[in-house]
Amino acid sequence: MRATGWARSFPVAGGVRAGRHWTRKHLESLGWTGAASEVVDAVLLTVSELVTNAHIHGHSTAELVLVWDGRCLHVSVHDSSDRLPVPRTADGEASDGRGMALVEALADDWEVRAQARGKTVSACFRPPGRYGEADPESTPSADGRGETPDMR
Repeated sequence: MRATGWARSFPVAGGVRAGRHWTRKHLESLGWTGAASEVVDAVLLTVSELVTNAHIHGHSTAELVLVWDGRCLHVSVHDSSDRLPVPRTADGEASDGRGMALVEALADDWEVRAQARGKTVSACFRPPGRYGEADPESTPSADGRGETPDMR
C-alpha cells in the first residue's frame, strides 16, 4: 500500500489558524472539499483542537502530520508534554475542557501515544463514498491528473 502524507510544525504564535489553512489546502489536493465537506469540517475542527492543546497544555510547537492511506486520513499532532489528554465532561459554564470530547465525537477513531519526548495524539477520518475506499495512487490531485503529491 502507498500512502500520501504531509508534515509541518506550527509555533505557538498563529499556529492554530495556519494549521487549519494548511490542512484545508491538502484536503483540497485530495479532492475532499467538494465531495466530503462534513468530513472536511470535522478534520479542520480536530486540527484546531489538537494544535490548540499542543500550544496551551503542551507549551510547545505543534508537529502536525497528515497521512492518507486510501482508507483513513490520519491526523496526528505531537507536542513536548508528557501529560496525556483525557476526554472529560466540561461544566456548562466552563470556557474550556471540551477539546478531546469533540475529537472523540468527530473522529472515526483516535488514540494517544506517549513517547520519549512528549506525546502524539492521532485521529482517523474515513470519508464517505469512493474517497473512503480509494487507493491513494488513484486519488485525484489538485491539478486533476490523478497523481499523488510526494511526502513533504
